[in-house]
Amino acid sequence: MYVVTVEFEIKADRLDDFRAQMIANARASREREPGCLHFDVCSDPAKPERIFLYEIYADRAAFDAHLAAEHFKTFDRTVAQWIAAKVVHTYHRLDPR
Repeated sequence: MYVVTVEFEIKADRLDDFRAQMIANARASREREPGCLHFDVCSDPAKPERIFLYEIYADRAAFDAHLAAEHFKTFDRTVAQWIAAKVVHTYHRLDPR
C-alpha cells in the first residue's frame, strides 16, 4: 500500500473555504476512486490553520490516478492561492492491517 501525508498551513481568511473544498475532495476521492482506500482530513485544535491529510492508496498507480482525477484537479486549482505552506510525504505501508 502507498501512504501519503500532507500538512497544509492555510491563510486564516480562507480557512473555512479551504476546509469545505478539502472535505469535498476527500469524499469524492473515497467515493469515485477504487484505489483510494482511506482519506482522513484532520485539523490541529491548537492551530486551526494547520490541516493534516492521511491517505492510503492501493499502490502508486492509484495515487497517480487520484492526481489525474478531475475532482482533484479542480480542487487543486481552486485552493492554490489559499495555501501558505504545504509539505507532502509518501510511504510504503509495511503492515497492511
